[in-house]
Amino acid sequence: MDYYEVRFRLADVAQAGDMLIAMLAELGFESFVEEPQILKAYIPAAGFGKSTDKELTGSEISRYYTSFESELIRDRNWNAVWESDYDPVIIDNRLIIRSPFHSKPDNIPLEVVIEPEMSFGTAHHETTRLMLRYLLDSVLKGKSFLDMGCGTAALAILARKLGATPVTAIDNDEWAYNNSIKNLAHNNTGDVSVYLGDAGLLNGRHFDIIMANINRNILQRDISSYSSCLNEGGLLFMSGFYTEDLPAIIGSASKSGLELLDNQAENNWVAARFIKKSGN
Repeated sequence: MDYYEVRFRLADVAQAGDMLIAMLAELGFESFVEEPQILKAYIPAAGFGKSTDKELTGSEISRYYTSFESELIRDRNWNAVWESDYDPVIIDNRLIIRSPFHSKPDNIPLEVVIEPEMSFGTAHHETTRLMLRYLLDSVLKGKSFLDMGCGTAALAILARKLGATPVTAIDNDEWAYNNSIKNLAHNNTGDVSVYLGDAGLLNGRHFDIIMANINRNILQRDISSYSSCLNEGGLLFMSGFYTEDLPAIIGSASKSGLELLDNQAENNWVAARFIKKSGN
């Protein structure tokens, strides 16, 4: 099948790449490759025309990039292309995030296998790596766990492998929902429950640990919902924002009865750990 490759030069705004990916997926783009300040997006040639070009210049989506250019890519073995472009990610020699076409090194004790159909949630992004490190350092055995905005469900899969149970994954994107189900099968973690939806699904649910790797606006909007379904003494991990956004996140968390324990940063991206205080 012929595809169009559309190369976007990202605007200097928080989460530009992730937000742009989410919007492009709704327009029919099927796969993405992230590079420094560049997002490559691929759409079947039959689905790319004047209407798509017009939507790309719309005021809502254009705020996330400064320019774009497109090129027709003739039919090729796209699986081979992905294999050549996609590299596994190793976290502190303790965990490898790999695709089914990569082998697991003998010296890495843990693995999460995911289909690299889209790049968010593959651990190539700093926020995913930060959250994975937090998981590796956490006591999870027997803890109820929620992966909110799960993407590929990499966090839910690792949590289950580390002993968390029951484990729930939620995403409002249909691609992420379907991809999560595939990835759970790859990892023999089919007992993880996956739902298509948003924070509205949290009413009446309770968790010991919640991880939300989304973006600042959604985190601040939904943090009270996260707190409401978090057990007393439970932990909330949040990422998807920059260092300069941390004070605002801490402020919103405090209003919802959450206290900052610590935070980690990589290339100005931050992950923060909060605890639900007693009586809240």
